Amino acid sequence: MKTLIFHASHSRLRIYLTAGYALFIVYASLSPFSGWQDQGLAFSDVLTAPLKQSSTLFDSITNLLAYLPFGLLLGLTLHTYVGAKWTVPLALAGGAALSAAMEYSQMYLPARFSSNMDLLSNSTGALIGALLAATIAPRRWFAFLTYWRGRLFRPGGSADFGLALVLLWVFAQVNPSLPMLGNVFISELAHQPFMTVQPAPFHWLEVFTVTLNLLMLGTLLLTLLRHRRDAMIVLVAVLFAVALMKFFAAATLLKSWALMLWVNSEAMLGLLIGLLLLSVALLLSQRAVLLLATTVALGHLAIGFFVLDKNDPDSTYALFYWHYGHLLNYSGLSQTIMLAFPFLLLGYLWRVRMR
Repeated sequence: MKTLIFHASHSRLRIYLTAGYALFIVYASLSPFSGWQDQGLAFSDVLTAPLKQSSTLFDSITNLLAYLPFGLLLGLTLHTYVGAKWTVPLALAGGAALSAAMEYSQMYLPARFSSNMDLLSNSTGALIGALLAATIAPRRWFAFLTYWRGRLFRPGGSADFGLALVLLWVFAQVNPSLPMLGNVFISELAHQPFMTVQPAPFHWLEVFTVTLNLLMLGTLLLTLLRHRRDAMIVLVAVLFAVALMKFFAAATLLKSWALMLWVNSEAMLGLLIGLLLLSVALLLSQRAVLLLATTVALGHLAIGFFVLDKNDPDSTYALFYWHYGHLLNYSGLSQTIMLAFPFLLLGYLWRVRMR
């Protein structure tokens, strides 16, 4: 009985991650959510059209990889409740149903194109993810990860939601067209050969924004960890992981001259100030930490909506040699997450305060 309760309590994190990833798919599939109109198409015609009529091999691989994490997360969630026997068929059905809903909705968007090949690729990705979930869920090392989640972080659904917020923050920050810990897109123009580039002016407001962004993550970790002494270690580990993934994304997607634009003096100074302030916050009471986190979230929210100029993701295209539409969807999603994150953090803090 104790084992069942233990697994059920920690499955809420998987539910949050599965639901969040499903929302990512909806955003990427239907953005910019405008121009809806009936184009006189029938979904049966889409399903019975010749395969490969409108999809390339690259599209198929991309769709497969996009739905693989969804199948994995959904499979891990289902494994907790229905066991190994039903994990794969139910996860496959869930992935196919989500893909069919997206393909059906795209029939009403002139900028989108519904394809049965996309449906097949998406379902295949969900199936592979579900098979991975059924393979790793019973493994001892996977149970060990769950064990360390319980050792490091507080128990309960609120903590699971907070951990999901940490992963959401990381997902948004990996975008190489955002400065380190920034929430405004880099808008550098493409460099011309032999052209002298004037140094950009130093912006203290960006330093303040980076500091607030770091403090949002840091105070969130202070409410999640069982022992505050682990906060700085975990925070530095998260920042190192973000920097590593950001560099890898930049090396993969950005032009060579734009490789290190995400590292600037404002971000580094803001990061240093944020770490110093967080080290002081370690001495605060739990009530004071919640108050500080609320103040930081409100400050970041006010700056993001009313002070900073929010660039269009299109303005970053000069930085990339990758010009597929998936990039624009990811950039727009990153910006949306960073604007919504303070709201989600405030909701989490309210829930913790009530409990």
